[in-house]
Amino acid sequence: MMMNPAPIRILLVEDEAILAMELSETLEMEGYTIAGTANNGQQALTIFQRESVDLLICDINIKGDWDGIETVRRIIAIRAIPVIYLTALSDQDTIERAKRTYPAAYIPKPYNLNSLRLSIEMAINNFALRNSPAQLMTIPADAPPDRVTENREGPTRDSILLVDDYIFVKNNYRFVKIILRDILYMEADNNYTVIQTNHQKLAIRQSLSAILDRLNMPRLIRTHRSFAVNLDRVESFNDYEIKVGDHEIPLGRNYKDEFLRQFDFR
Repeated sequence: MMMNPAPIRILLVEDEAILAMELSETLEMEGYTIAGTANNGQQALTIFQRESVDLLICDINIKGDWDGIETVRRIIAIRAIPVIYLTALSDQDTIERAKRTYPAAYIPKPYNLNSLRLSIEMAINNFALRNSPAQLMTIPADAPPDRVTENREGPTRDSILLVDDYIFVKNNYRFVKIILRDILYMEADNNYTVIQTNHQKLAIRQSLSAILDRLNMPRLIRTHRSFAVNLDRVESFNDYEIKVGDHEIPLGRNYKDEFLRQFDFR
């Protein structure tokens, strides 16, 4: 179940205006957000420094003093992100230069939508694995609710990928980004856990205990056997329930003391 997801934000560097417009529209129809488009390296760098960017799609032959490879090199020197080259250049020298920036994919023009879609998913997945392999969390569908297993070959359908202060949650064929501080609460529902933010609601086939253990987010605390709340989002509470946004979360007797210990009563 998903409502108003926070899509992956893509920076597109392409100097052919018509292609840039077509690609932007195609990606937005696929559910992604275009953080910005640029036709030269300096413009791309400015957008990257100003906007939140999860993925870079870059042509190599672009306007300006930098080509696409140099543009990528300068961008990832600021912050590592997954990169996909989308280009008509296929000579060996260019490919060798591009390989030094460790791109997730190298797609020839004209592009195929299915290949591009798969490349984006694999780019996000492999980037998370490469930069934070210990944070990959998967649970087989037939595993007991509280059993967590490590999958070193890649994420299953119900993966959570933790990168810095946000997570990517696999929903259908796409990873959906959730910023940790935006989480209001989590609710256990049989073998699923529902993650609720102000703008989205995702159900994942993993236990609440497993997710809490692996996220290691101190401000996300258990208040009931079926609920955990983000303390920074608590608006009020009494002996029996907690108000988080428009939601009323039960405060279980067995969790009450631990919840109250989070506050400095004077």
